[in-house]
Amino acid sequence: MTHEVVNQAPPLIGHDVAADPALLEALVREGAEWHRGDLHALGRLAGSEEAQRWADEANRYSPVLRTHDRYGHRIDEVEFHPSWHELMGVAVEHGLAGAPWADPRPGAHVARAADMLVWGTVEQGHICPISMTYAVIPALRAQPDLAAVYEPLLTSRVYDPGLRAPLGKAGLLAGMGMTEKQGGSDVRANSTVAVPETDGTWRLTGHKWFTSAPMNDLFLVLAQAPGGLSCFLVPRVLPDGSRNTFRIQRLKDKLGNRSNASSEPEFDGTVAWLVGPEGRGVRTIIEMVTMTRLDCGLGSAAGMRAALMQAVHHTRHRSAFGGLLIDKPLMRTVLADLALESEAATCLMMRVAGAVDRASHGDSGEADFQRIATALAKYWICKRQPMMVAEALECLGGNGYVEESGMPRLYREAPLNGIWEGSGNVTALDVLRASRTSPSTVDALAAEIAPALGASSYLDVAWASVAKLLTSPDEASARQLAERAALVLQGALLVRYAPAAVADAFCAARLGGEGGLAFGTLPAGVDIDGILARVPPLSPVA
Repeated sequence: MTHEVVNQAPPLIGHDVAADPALLEALVREGAEWHRGDLHALGRLAGSEEAQRWADEANRYSPVLRTHDRYGHRIDEVEFHPSWHELMGVAVEHGLAGAPWADPRPGAHVARAADMLVWGTVEQGHICPISMTYAVIPALRAQPDLAAVYEPLLTSRVYDPGLRAPLGKAGLLAGMGMTEKQGGSDVRANSTVAVPETDGTWRLTGHKWFTSAPMNDLFLVLAQAPGGLSCFLVPRVLPDGSRNTFRIQRLKDKLGNRSNASSEPEFDGTVAWLVGPEGRGVRTIIEMVTMTRLDCGLGSAAGMRAALMQAVHHTRHRSAFGGLLIDKPLMRTVLADLALESEAATCLMMRVAGAVDRASHGDSGEADFQRIATALAKYWICKRQPMMVAEALECLGGNGYVEESGMPRLYREAPLNGIWEGSGNVTALDVLRASRTSPSTVDALAAEIAPALGASSYLDVAWASVAKLLTSPDEASARQLAERAALVLQGALLVRYAPAAVADAFCAARLGGEGGLAFGTLPAGVDIDGILARVPPLSPVA
């Protein structure tokens, strides 16, 4: 009887991940109540044993690069485990890729954001190619003739993997190639060269340092044209079915995100088409970057939610020192603090998604809010994810430190979104740039916060401090501005839309300085029970 198994939490399967009050309330508030049924269907799949197996296998069996076939022909293909394709198929079918851009219904982008928050709890590596496909469309529209050709396939709900002529496929996926080894985020230091041809195409020569999802069909790439840094469309397969020159030198050996292939492609006379005006490459591709930054925030919020679910599930089943862990006062405080962080992230990201949706329908005020709020959310939520996942892992103790728990994968994944599409400094400087060059974005931020003022003295004081920073922002204080503004925005949204138990605790702990630096240091008197009531019981689906 030495190996009798007792007092272990069962696997977290058989539940509806979409059964999240904060998410469902935001879905209605931001205009996509019509999506509730489909969201729950995806939530039940996300909570299934099958989906969890796909996630584990896609990461356990990493992609493999095949540079040549058996005869020595260059093929530059990446092979994936079948579970990767299962994950991708679900994401594309449910519209997480380009589908919202072809959906005229108000709330289409909100519905997609809710799906990202649900499906992103399963596995985040495959979200990278999904995100880039979603994000490429606004940038591609800078070249209407190319958009007319490729947009119908980029918005398709059919996952059609494999390198074939783009127009012969039922659906396409897109990526981007921006950074180079000598410049990183400083893309103006790029050395890849573009030379025009007489037939209207261009030829690219150079090397990219970090191009994820090299198996995708199309890429937006920055290169130096005679008129300056420009944006180009590079297909993996040319219209006649021949392979374009896209030599994958190697796949990156990464900390996390191991299910997804990230590569170093080399261009050598690679055929490309100009997107947008020559010399305006950054302005063109920034449309794509903005949307992928939205997904960085959504991905981090999903990862935080996944960690919270694991911590709460474990403590609801694990006994120690005479009772269930979740009944211990200190553990309840830790879990409540984690729940506050998750709800604040969900609320903010759904609000930003609402702004994206309304801006796509021509609302200029929402476009201004989207401009600054996307940068704030990208900066702050991505900063909080690693700390929150680490604390949630600690709730499981040693059980959370083994691979089978899934927590190590969440932990390795946690820093990625803070780096992808601009590290903390780059994003904080983007907040600074928006406040300096587009005063209307500051006005939009103020208008969003104003309805919440007067409900919490902590919020009022914190906003006054942020407003002062916004009057004379400088580079040295850019992080301080981004952090404080993001917290104030989260606090204002919770005051307006969350129960008092959540809003009051958040404002006191995050804005009033009554909480400590570590999770689990909420001030005395907060409504712990009210906060934890927002975390579903995660009971099996009937």
